[in-house]
Amino acid sequence: MPIGIIGAGAIGTALGERLVAAGEQVLISNSRGPDSLQHLVAAAGPGLTATTVKEAAAEDIVVLAVPWRRLKDAVAATGLDDWSGRIVIDTTNPLGPPDFKVADLGGRTSSEVVADLVPGAKLVKAFNTLPPHVLGANPRTPAGRRVIFLSGDDAGANDRITRLIERAGWAAVDLGRLATGGRLQQFPGGPLPTLSLLKEN
Repeated sequence: MPIGIIGAGAIGTALGERLVAAGEQVLISNSRGPDSLQHLVAAAGPGLTATTVKEAAAEDIVVLAVPWRRLKDAVAATGLDDWSGRIVIDTTNPLGPPDFKVADLGGRTSSEVVADLVPGAKLVKAFNTLPPHVLGANPRTPAGRRVIFLSGDDAGANDRITRLIERAGWAAVDLGRLATGGRLQQFPGGPLPTLSLLKEN
């Protein structure tokens, strides 16, 4: 089954290209429409398809890879009120341009806030701790596989995304529920963002 990505910025592009390199089918979208992504599709080759946001959101696994300030608009553009049956991968961090001011989360993790925007979805926090150039690089190195952290409140969804991460060549580390694992992953504030860790093969 294809994986839908909403957002074609640095993170969405890096993740899409890496998943395609691992043999996955990926539908990538942005607010400007498929025509604006043809250069990206041409560079990535077969496996990456430019679509609308609604088409990307129709898949069983949907990645949110948009800046925090555009998150509500991106979710609204899907036209979905009920996200049941989908796993949503949250790559976002609660800050961004133009001022990089940290959002007020009311003591919650950012993914708990995101979960409220996608009611019914099984939300998994992942792919938010590495910069794009590291995320998009070959995860297999001579010293080992690069670590991707994930957390979520549904064990089955965590397992499915763990398998996806492993198929793509990374080493998955499941941190458990969003209230705990999501806090460890969160940027800023958590201890794990920007750590580029390797797991021995």
